[in-house]
Order: sequence, then structure tokens, then C-alpha cells
Amino acid sequence: MIEDKNQQRTSIAELGEFGLISHLTQNFKIKQTTTVKAVGDDAAVLDFKNKQTLITTDLLVEGVHFDLSYMPLKHLGYKAVMVNLSDVYAMNGNATQITVSIAVSNRFPLEALEELYEGIHLACETYAVDLVGGDTTSSTKGLLISITAIGEVTKKEAVYRNTAKPNDLLVVTGDLGAAYLGLQVLEREKQVFKVNPNSQPDLTPYTYLVERQLKPEARKDIVKLLKDLEVKPTSMIDISDGLSSEIIHICTQSKVGCNLFEEKIPLDPQVISTCEEFELNSTTIALSGGEDYELLFTISQKDYPKIKANPNLTVIGHITDESEGMNLITRANQKVKLTAQGWNALFNKKED
Repeated sequence: MIEDKNQQRTSIAELGEFGLISHLTQNFKIKQTTTVKAVGDDAAVLDFKNKQTLITTDLLVEGVHFDLSYMPLKHLGYKAVMVNLSDVYAMNGNATQITVSIAVSNRFPLEALEELYEGIHLACETYAVDLVGGDTTSSTKGLLISITAIGEVTKKEAVYRNTAKPNDLLVVTGDLGAAYLGLQVLEREKQVFKVNPNSQPDLTPYTYLVERQLKPEARKDIVKLLKDLEVKPTSMIDISDGLSSEIIHICTQSKVGCNLFEEKIPLDPQVISTCEEFELNSTTIALSGGEDYELLFTISQKDYPKIKANPNLTVIGHITDESEGMNLITRANQKVKLTAQGWNALFNKKED
């Protein structure tokens, strides 16, 4: 990428903290009836009346969760919101508001933050959520973004991780592994660029993978779809740390086992071809890759006829008694113990 050396750079210090917040949030319009007071006072005021409130938060740190050498700031803002909204939808809820807090070093001019907030604004517009507060401060370690998402759900519609039952079916939305492979492609091109700064990467064969990494979408549509189908999951979780880790979370908290069938795991053709190119096992990538932000849930067998023909949903296994353990059934019909090898945020490595 050729950098424009003449681009405008406005020092954040010129605006001050409150001026900066006002400048960055001036185009955000209120959409939710639950938002009584948004940005501009000491605290936001929300009114959910007789519904339960969902609250979830994530912290993204430069150099740990994202690399600005290939992550555009607009995409980063959008993705940071998706990471949080996905958790709300995993509770079978509706996301309604977010707060955004950022810490920035002096290498970021105002224009960089405007770009970041363009992505946040697009996410708010697309998913009809209100920005109702946040904070800004300085950083000596680059860029940090903390977003809190707030949502609502009725008591009878809320879905948890600890309520799966033996004989329930294990269902996943979309396809898996693409986001991780998109990261591998971007990392490879970064190394090529280091050697030859004049090289221009051809990402055409990897468009889907790169999009899944840089601009994921939270599955708000699935919450509505399941409601329209009159299916309430018996448990649910979003796939942020890899399929195996999330299945193990459900099984551990529900005190059940499972059989996951390798041949049933949904893979995009681009995932399969890129795994062959990188000499990677596609099942391993789907199980351990992470950042897919699809939904994994269980349903009662009686609800199977309602979902069996839906292209958004794939049955990949079933829940068993806890004594049977958590297993992957391979294509060769061998039973292998399922292990968690997903992202470990605390230690910045794959879990063993």
C-alpha cells in the first residue's frame, strides 16, 4: 500500500477530550425507543420496562487482537462492534446500545479516529444500535478499544450455555474456518511486503476469507429466523474462539457430552482450496480457528423438521450423557476426544 504523505493530520490535543467525543459522535442518531438519554450527559439513561437487560464487553488491544499494517481503521471499528453484538445474539437477545472507549497514542491524528468511528457508525446504522457513551484517554502502547454492548430479551426467550440436554441436536450457522485463513493470507502478504515494499498483493482468490477476517457480521438474522420458525434453542454460544472450544463450553456448563461429526462441519469451497494451498487440515482450522462469529446452539429433536431444509443451519452432531465424554467422530468413523485449541485471550496463544 502506497501511503499519501500529504494527507491532513489534525492533532487530537487541539480538540480536548470533550471536544473529541462531541466531534466523533455528532453523526450518530438515536434509533432505539429504549434510549432515553445518549451521549452528552454524565450517564446514559435507558428504559427497558419489563424486559431483562443483557450486557457484554470486549477489549481489543493493538498488537494482540489486531494489526494495523493490514487492518483498515474503518474495518476495525466495524469489527469491534460485531464482536460485542455477537454475544448479545448468542443470548437470543436484541442488541440496542453500545458504549465505546478508546485509548490512543500520539501517533494517531484526528483523521485516523474519524476513520475508526466511520466503521463504528456503519455498524450502528446497519444493526440499529445506539451509541450512548464511552471514554477517551491517552495510551503509550498504541490503540486500545473497549466496547460494551447492551441488549434486551424477555425472560422466557433468554438462552444460556448451561441448558443443553442429552439427545439435543448440535447446530451451527453459516460456515467455519474462513476468518482464520483470512488472517493467514494477510500475515503471509505482510511478510512478502516486508521483503519487497513495492509488491502489490493479489487477494482475489481469497476475497471471502479476507472479508470474514476484516469485516465479520454478527448473526442478528438468526435470532429472527429461529423466532419465525418457532424454535427456541436449548443452549447457545457464539463462535469466537473456535468450534471445539465453544462446544466444550456448552458441554462443561450443561454437564453433558457430545458427538460432533467431522463430515458434517460446513466449509466454504475457498476454505477447502486454501487449506490445500497452505497444507493445513480443514477440520483443524474449523475446530480451532476462531473469529467466525457464527452461532452454535442445541435444539430439541422435535424441532428438527422446522430447521432441516434451512440453508443457514447445519446439524453437526448431538448431545450425549456426560459419561460418554465430548467426541469428534472422524470421516473414518473413529471416535476422538474433543480438545480445546482455540484462542486463549489471557495468554495470547492457542489453548492446549
